Amino acid sequence: MTAVVRRRRPALALAGAGLSLGVSGYVVGSALEHVAGNRMAPWIIGRAAGVAAYLLLVALVGLGLVLSHPARARLGGSTPARIRAHIALALFTLGFTALHVVVLATDRYAGVGWWGTLLPMRSTYRPAGVTLGLIGVWTGVLAGVTAAAAGRLPRRLWWPLHKVAAASLVLIWLHGVLAGGDTPALLALYIGTGVLTLVLAASRYTAGRRVAR
Repeated sequence: MTAVVRRRRPALALAGAGLSLGVSGYVVGSALEHVAGNRMAPWIIGRAAGVAAYLLLVALVGLGLVLSHPARARLGGSTPARIRAHIALALFTLGFTALHVVVLATDRYAGVGWWGTLLPMRSTYRPAGVTLGLIGVWTGVLAGVTAAAAGRLPRRLWWPLHKVAAASLVLIWLHGVLAGGDTPALLALYIGTGVLTLVLAASRYTAGRRVAR
């Protein structure tokens, strides 16, 4: 019986990652359904992919905070299962981010272009907001690279760099608000997820300080 439960734990953790992917896929799928034949289709799909990538990033950072939370043992499940889910979320986030970037870079209407996706302040569409997103993506890539090197480098080297994932989320959040938060629903989404992440981060670091004392 115990062996069966242990086999199920990774599946449950991956199911959580799958749920996040499902919600994100629904966002993009809904966009595809409503833009068939619409000349604005690339713009709408690109933005939907961006929102999906943001939601996955929120889940990714949230799971990372849970993984490092002093009270994580009380939640049950196994750490390896959570790490697998963390990796799965990272891959999904990368995939939707790539879709977001490529679609908007190739869409003439978007006013972003390849230069706008590669260099700061080169986008004609809301350059400040797009630049924050660009920096956020590269910061997230740095966090991912350090995680991949976790088993090859001492913790004191890779762990501080991996913490820039939090900065990546802040930058992407600002990108979403400034470049894409132009409807009440999207603005409410960004505010709600931002508050939720702040509460989780406060719980994580408050508990960490108590343990240190």
